[in-house]
Amino acid sequence: MNEIFGGYLPMILKGMIITIEVALLSLVLSLFLGILAASARLYGGAISRIIATSYTTIIRGIPDLVLMMLIFFGGQILINNIGDKFGSDYIDIDPMIAGIITIGFIFGAYMGETFRGAIMAVNKGQIEAGHAYGMTGLQVFIHITFPAMIRHAIPGFFNNWLVLVKTTALVSVIGLEDMVYSAKVAGDTLRQPFTFYVLVGFLFLLITAVSDLAMRWFERKYNVGDH
Repeated sequence: MNEIFGGYLPMILKGMIITIEVALLSLVLSLFLGILAASARLYGGAISRIIATSYTTIIRGIPDLVLMMLIFFGGQILINNIGDKFGSDYIDIDPMIAGIITIGFIFGAYMGETFRGAIMAVNKGQIEAGHAYGMTGLQVFIHITFPAMIRHAIPGFFNNWLVLVKTTALVSVIGLEDMVYSAKVAGDTLRQPFTFYVLVGFLFLLITAVSDLAMRWFERKYNVGDH
């Protein structure tokens, strides 16, 4: 098998691992930002709602590639301008860190809308019953709202995850050696770009197929749509 791909298969598979790592770490960041954004829009004060609304609106309105470039190159300029004032040496931002932050930041906006819709879909009677039993707002959220929200959020969450996985391909433009970057190197070297991009497409399909199986398991477990 390795001979078919000119000895570049291990490099592509190593790039696949990097792709998965970026996707998972970006997911963690996006979940954190999504919960914050949803909570701010639903339960925060006027300033919190304005900030959260602006965040989700702006991020969803700018192309992902543009945001990747802005955060990677713009962030590097900003950090080094600050460093110059303190006499520090030039700092190179790690492409993996930049990729994780950018993708997590982007999908935090999408997750925020998913969670907001899921929270709004929770039966209000359950929440009122929790307050009637003397539970605090935080206790109601932890024991009633959040578990019920998960059931409604699963379809949107997995849809965001599948798009997030595909978005990781953008990290190749900032120099991270993911499987897209590795495929370009191999394809250019052997003059067979089609072969390696087909391989990468298959590997992305493999990741999304496994994710689809996981989604079906979660849907059965949480019985989505059963009120």
